[in-house]
Amino acid sequence: MEDTEMAQLAIAKQQLRQMMKSRLAAVSRDSAMAQSQAILDSLLTWPPYVDARRLSVFLSMPSGEVQTDAVVRHALGSGKDVFVPYLHKSPPDMVPAAAAAPARVMDMVRLRDLADYESLAPDRWGIPSINPATVHERERILGGPDAQHSERQPGLDLILMPGVAFDVDPDSHLIRRCGHGKGFYDFFLHRYDAKVSTKTQSASSTATLCGLSLTEQLLTPTLGVSVPTGPMDRCLDALIVGNGDIKAP
Repeated sequence: MEDTEMAQLAIAKQQLRQMMKSRLAAVSRDSAMAQSQAILDSLLTWPPYVDARRLSVFLSMPSGEVQTDAVVRHALGSGKDVFVPYLHKSPPDMVPAAAAAPARVMDMVRLRDLADYESLAPDRWGIPSINPATVHERERILGGPDAQHSERQPGLDLILMPGVAFDVDPDSHLIRRCGHGKGFYDFFLHRYDAKVSTKTQSASSTATLCGLSLTEQLLTPTLGVSVPTGPMDRCLDALIVGNGDIKAP
């Protein structure tokens, strides 16, 4: 994209985030919890979740998005390998080139068990977070030279993703996502695909990308606004909404 188009895209995304901030501020905790339970109920019978042995789950802010605590607990209790986001300084081999790389990037690190998950302390946004002092002991999907890796299966089966807003393209029926603007998932997926393709000779990962959305986060044509996307934005394979609906292209 040209610089002018990129600037227009950034403005459009920021305007959408501002609109969503007001919209989500009106969502009560009771409503968010009820919707999160409906999403869990749908997950429990959804084949990509049922069949997943290794999945990543975002850990939630206290408000304004789907609450994933019950998802993490169910996945761990079902014997699944559960990975959660961990933010760290960009490595020297960052792709894209270092000049375009953000200051911090995301990896997914494995929770050992339920007690490990319950021991996570909230960060300044109230999100349960991995203690940096324990990261070198954990299996990491991208990792570094000291990372623990699985030779059995290098990647993930399912990635459950947050977002500020989602919609369904009326022409292609693809599911579009607007994040918080830091690019953490965009850069992770780019690096993840590169890593997995070197091990599997596949052009892209086989992980199913699924967004979890409160009903207020799903934009409909009646709102007169849509999710703007650029070349770095990945469309999702599925979206589970707070009314229990599962949307897929």
